[in-house]
Amino acid sequence: MTAPAPLPSVPDLVAALDRMHGAERWHWTPESDPFEVAVGAILVQHTNWTNAERAVDRLRDAGVLDPVRLGELPDESIEELIRPSGQYRTKARKLRAFLDLVARHGSLEALLALPSDVLREELLATWGIGEETADAIVLYAAGQPTIVVDAYTRRLFSRLGLGPPPADPYAVWQAYLGAELPGDTPALARFHALVVLHAKRLCLARRPRCGDCDLAPGCAFARAAPLPP
Repeated sequence: MTAPAPLPSVPDLVAALDRMHGAERWHWTPESDPFEVAVGAILVQHTNWTNAERAVDRLRDAGVLDPVRLGELPDESIEELIRPSGQYRTKARKLRAFLDLVARHGSLEALLALPSDVLREELLATWGIGEETADAIVLYAAGQPTIVVDAYTRRLFSRLGLGPPPADPYAVWQAYLGAELPGDTPALARFHALVVLHAKRLCLARRPRCGDCDLAPGCAFARAAPLPP
């Protein structure tokens, strides 16, 4: 019997992800508007990016993708504009809480200029913003280094036999990845983007496309999966 390929190191994993998905489009780039990023990070909660993007597009088309103009709208108008994102009443409250946070700091620029640890604490103290959303805003809107841990990250690493147990706390996963990844913002932003692209294209929750994945030889999940008919 042929011995299974060894587990990839995290740098090998990142290199493989880059080979497979490096040319694909990711919705957040260094040129993305910070407010649009923050709004998208809130609207994508409990839905997929396609639905969140539809809601962001409606805000843009209405000319209110701006903290001041969006804050001037009544709740009912915000709810109607973001309806495609699902849970639109709850998400309108979350957006309002974020807008209040921006207003307390005088501007979005002032808020995002806070040191990353202070900004993260401010975001986590805001109703409706959890760790994943806060870190996405810190990384992609503020351009400050942090590690975003999501279900895609846990799925991919766990299938490969890497990282803590999937159900371990967010902070445990952050500490693990922090010891394995470069600490600069571009590298961390690219890593998260590649993981999401891979999980959406190949490492699906159901019926993953292991035959198209460069990581399959070292993946315990792929080796255990039944061969397609």
